[in-house]
Amino acid sequence: MSANESLGRAHELAERLRARLDSLERLADAGDVNAAVDDLAEIAELAKQIEAEVQRARASADAGA
Repeated sequence: MSANESLGRAHELAERLRARLDSLERLADAGDVNAAVDDLAEIAELAKQIEAEVQRARASADAGA
């Protein structure tokens, strides 16, 4: 996978993360604690996936440099 592909995937994941953060805010305002905890778990997983894609992009860029 190229650095650009990894960065594109990271961008897609970041968009999903933003949507989940918006959802979390709505759930917190509504007092829906159980759903908010579920969203937090998904946010943590998305953050891990973004970090992995950034690391792949960095490794790919370093290999090509």
